[in-house]
Amino acid sequence: MKPLKMQSFTISLFSILLLGVCHVSRATLATNKEKKATYIVHMSKPEMPASFEHHTHWYESSLKSVSDSAQMLYTYENAIHGFSTRLTLAEAKLLESQPGILSVMLELRYELHTTRTPEFLGLDKSADLLPQSDSVSEVIIGVLDTGVWPESKSFLDTGFGPVPSSWKGECESGTNFTTKNCNRKLIGARFFARGYEATLGPVDESKESKSPRDDDGHGTHTSSTAGGSFVADASLFGYAAGTARGMAARARVAVYKVCWVGGCFSSDILAAMDKAIDDGVNVLSMSLGGSMSYYYRDSVAIGAFAAMEKGIFVSCSAGNSGPSSYSLSNVAPWITTVGAGTLDRDFPAFASLGNGKNYSGVSLYKGDAILPGKLLPFVYAGNASNATNGNLCMMGALIPEQVAGKIVLCDRGVNPRVQKGAVVKAAGGLGMVLSNTDANGEELVADAHLLPATAVGQKGGDEIKKYLFSDSKPTVNILFEGTKVGIQPSPVVAAFSSRGPNSITPDILKPDMIAPGVNILAGWVGSVGPTGLATDGRRVEFNIISGTSMSCPHVSGLAALIKAAHPDWSPAAIKSALMTTAYVTYKNGNKLQDVATGKDSTPFDHGAGHVDPVSALNPGLVYDLTADDYLNFLCALNYSATEITSLARRKFTCDASKKYSVTDLNYPSFAVNFGSGSADVVIKHSRTLTNVGAPGTYKVLISLQSPGVKVAVEPETLSFRQANEKKSYTVTFTGSSMPAGTNTFGRIEWSNGKQIVGSPIAVSWT
Repeated sequence: MKPLKMQSFTISLFSILLLGVCHVSRATLATNKEKKATYIVHMSKPEMPASFEHHTHWYESSLKSVSDSAQMLYTYENAIHGFSTRLTLAEAKLLESQPGILSVMLELRYELHTTRTPEFLGLDKSADLLPQSDSVSEVIIGVLDTGVWPESKSFLDTGFGPVPSSWKGECESGTNFTTKNCNRKLIGARFFARGYEATLGPVDESKESKSPRDDDGHGTHTSSTAGGSFVADASLFGYAAGTARGMAARARVAVYKVCWVGGCFSSDILAAMDKAIDDGVNVLSMSLGGSMSYYYRDSVAIGAFAAMEKGIFVSCSAGNSGPSSYSLSNVAPWITTVGAGTLDRDFPAFASLGNGKNYSGVSLYKGDAILPGKLLPFVYAGNASNATNGNLCMMGALIPEQVAGKIVLCDRGVNPRVQKGAVVKAAGGLGMVLSNTDANGEELVADAHLLPATAVGQKGGDEIKKYLFSDSKPTVNILFEGTKVGIQPSPVVAAFSSRGPNSITPDILKPDMIAPGVNILAGWVGSVGPTGLATDGRRVEFNIISGTSMSCPHVSGLAALIKAAHPDWSPAAIKSALMTTAYVTYKNGNKLQDVATGKDSTPFDHGAGHVDPVSALNPGLVYDLTADDYLNFLCALNYSATEITSLARRKFTCDASKKYSVTDLNYPSFAVNFGSGSADVVIKHSRTLTNVGAPGTYKVLISLQSPGVKVAVEPETLSFRQANEKKSYTVTFTGSSMPAGTNTFGRIEWSNGKQIVGSPIAVSWT
């Protein structure tokens, strides 16, 4: 019997605690043998004995063979074949030994990765190039998140026609939510809490609604970003004023609430994906994730594979663990992994010191407390506290007598940024300057502070501290400048955006692309203030927040537009169009910047580049992929038949006589890995391009300047005579000896004189 595979994940602390039961001694196991946890059971449906009329009867029989009391939380039909249940570790091991059981996976907890973007992306200037609204309204975007605030103007039924005939979903009732909350824009709403409640107990309905209603704000923000309707005169306290709209404003939206106060549990996520596939969504948007070692143990990757086979485009956030390397989530090649970049819009607020120097920062403060037009006493939090790490302005850390009537400098870290301001305010402070540290560098994220405040970068913060420590009576004032557009350079890669290389398959470059994810205006909820703090009594219709959670739904909405224009395109073709038309330079020719380093960003930071949706509608050529291609990819990873079946939900055995290679996956990017100290190593990648434009001839251009590698493409010219014609080529990378840890980057571009089909190259010596 194969051992239960539950120790290969690196995820949230909660899941790590659960995983700990796999490492206890026999004596401890005996003591805790009745302790139960949630497991997801993958069944091999083709192996169901003929004696069972229905597969659910087989599931029930298998479960009863190890436990008389266990009940199924969910049965899964589309994302996987199987069910979830509560078992002891001993019962789980026994169940996995039963015939037809592919795997028994311990449930994991995933975390959320927490309006000028249409103009910034060029959608306002290219209406004649976009698909007609009636075709867009046939596309359904499914969003897995914290639910929806149906009263948001972003979900008004503004002249929509009948719901698409392909839709089979529902609008579920629950606490503070009825079927009347759905309409011809918000066509579906479901909630999934059985996994959550099995682990943490009943949903506390004094804190959140046991229904599709969003009491957090995250889900409303992401779903309105992807497909929110046009809303005039939108803003947050007057900041970012204008018309708000989702990327696919005429698309339909269906929400699946899977995230609660205690997190997002994989049994609930799988159940939601299962329903979304059956309901008939065309796009799945998931701004959540966790990190793990195998695709066949990742519920999101497993569900996404099933969605891909049904022609559903799946977009996921890359994560907010940047700028560290290998920090990505959601790296399966059939998922579109989205990092975050900035807009050309900012909200400047200056810290003006008593020595006459000004330091630029950002803020979304707008409240009753107005600073007098004069310099005020200034104090460093570390000098106004007796607590350890008093500089961080933790709860109860500040001494009121040393803070009252002053502006306080707090360092960023540990507790939420806006909470630091609440601590200053509670201690009698009049305002706050928030300074970045090494961990955040020059990245500036605007917040709707509870008192007059601005956030400055590390360099500015260090200079301000020098002033505070050298002047006997330091003073400061904060000057708020409102909304500024045209900020350059833009976009730049956000420091928080998770980075490559791909920790599971280094030969697949991730992230795939970046999209707007910093200071994004979108719909909000009426139950919490813009900061999310319990002490924030303000209520807003729109909020400005940041994260790859915000960039993911941008790509989801753009994918919906492409799907409307090209309904016969596969998810891989849509991804290819977005990737090969993404840009990596500014209009002046300079390369995209990384705010974390202040230098050029690389494909490990931005993937194929920043999305350009207008170009993506007519990419010329695409790299297409089918489910069989991905199965061959899994064979190249040496996955066993059982492991592949767990992921693909059907029997599949790799052909022992066939040579499989990851480099044969028809991906729109190139990641090449050489061993250090090896000379003249040759690695070949094969690719096939499909013509989706006019007939023509494309010539290749290679840009990669490195003494350590040579690149050759054969053939160098591809001629297409008709639509959907396919042409293949081979790229040969010849590597010289280079030190371990060396990376170099470049591009391969195919051009017909009008269109450029670009692919990034990342070469590493490991």
